[in-house]
Amino acid sequence: MNINLIDLLKQKVSAVVLEGETEHLSEKSQALSSFYPILLSIFKSKPELISNVQNQLNPRLSDIFSANPALKNQFLEQISGTVPTAVIESTLNRSIAPTLGVLEEEAGSSEPNAIVHLIETHWNDVSNALPHWALALLSALGISTASGHSLHQAPETEPYPVVEEKKKTGFLLPLIALIILAALLALIFRACSDKKETEPTTMATQTAASEPAKLQLSTGATGDLTTCQLYSSNASYVDILQQNIKQIFNHNLGCGAETTANYHTEFIDQDAIPSVLKLVKGVPNASLTWIGNQLSVQAANPTDAQQLAAKIQPLVRNMTVTTPAADMAASMPMDNNTAITSGNNNAEKALAEINPENIHALDVATALNLQIINFDTASAQIPDANKAILDQAAGLMKRAPQVKLTVKGHTDAVGNANSNKTLSQKRAQAVVDYLVQQGVDLGGRRIIKKKQEQPVADNATPEGQFKNRRIEIEVLNTETGVVREVNDEGIKQQ
Repeated sequence: MNINLIDLLKQKVSAVVLEGETEHLSEKSQALSSFYPILLSIFKSKPELISNVQNQLNPRLSDIFSANPALKNQFLEQISGTVPTAVIESTLNRSIAPTLGVLEEEAGSSEPNAIVHLIETHWNDVSNALPHWALALLSALGISTASGHSLHQAPETEPYPVVEEKKKTGFLLPLIALIILAALLALIFRACSDKKETEPTTMATQTAASEPAKLQLSTGATGDLTTCQLYSSNASYVDILQQNIKQIFNHNLGCGAETTANYHTEFIDQDAIPSVLKLVKGVPNASLTWIGNQLSVQAANPTDAQQLAAKIQPLVRNMTVTTPAADMAASMPMDNNTAITSGNNNAEKALAEINPENIHALDVATALNLQIINFDTASAQIPDANKAILDQAAGLMKRAPQVKLTVKGHTDAVGNANSNKTLSQKRAQAVVDYLVQQGVDLGGRRIIKKKQEQPVADNATPEGQFKNRRIEIEVLNTETGVVREVNDEGIKQQ
């Protein structure tokens, strides 16, 4: 079947990206129409960019213009018109992933070469759809359209001649002024008369949407969707989200939905919902509640909840992600031996789940931090229970030279401060030495030891002192020498 690839994208992607939107709809549609051929031209010239985009949970315009970031702003200024550039950028960001999905479907493969071949097959349609100003943009990116198009400039036009109208006798001007004044007075009077009638209506509208949009779902023992409920007054967006949920969880029914006017039309950070759902899928006995600026994550296994929350937080920068059950458990007194056993078991499990063919530094650090190294009083000797965990970590680190960590020793406030600092440093050194003994190469500053005084609990109680005497592992940014922030790089799909 002979299809026009650009028309197909306008049909399929615009519906996904724009359905349910009402503001600047025409301008957004025009921006997308201009963006499709530009994006396909870039993909055709740079197949490696296709792979990069495929590996991103939420691909952004900045990924497309990574070769020349300054051009992104120029592009947005050109394409946005009278609409704020941030609004258009958000729309284009949301279009990248579904556009790539259509290309993969039409190509019959997710391989970049297959997608490039598809674009080349339909190159006439793509090149004909390019705005004339896009040619200079692509040229600045080092991309040639090679389709007979050439840079051109609109022909110059003569300025409109200024016709000087002869002044006429102004006997009509006072009459016109009186008519205009009377009309203005009439409008003012009508506005004042209608004010009392409109105010109750406005108030009623504001009161109607008093509840934030809400999403609640849970998974079963195998991580499959078991319950789901949506609350939003935007029926169109609810339908779109329903389709996403059905596709992600392979669930025929989707969610129950309430679309009354009591609920807001939008979720905070709603663009991230599909990516968050992909993370929740497969987590056993988990529940998620998305309401207002709060996102609550729970799981039967508190470690699963904490790990899931850590992956979600970078995606929802305007929301707070909480794990109520884990927070409550952390605040309750626990037998030290039970805490040690539980923490070490969780660490072993987390390390075992790391794919040895795709090791991320953040995953190793997170797993190691689950353990509790319970040093004997005044001792820097690593307990036998923790050696097996460090053996696991060393095995992974030997396979992944890119893994670079900091080892931080923390103390409590009991006893002599200087002695405590010395002891904490010896304990951090003991961890470093053990990893080296297991074959981890220290070349390239792969492991750094630090002494810290950062209590996580009240030093006035034995439980707090126990929690404060700890070893922490973090990811080291070798370029700056500081700990790397947990961002999208820490949640790349395995």
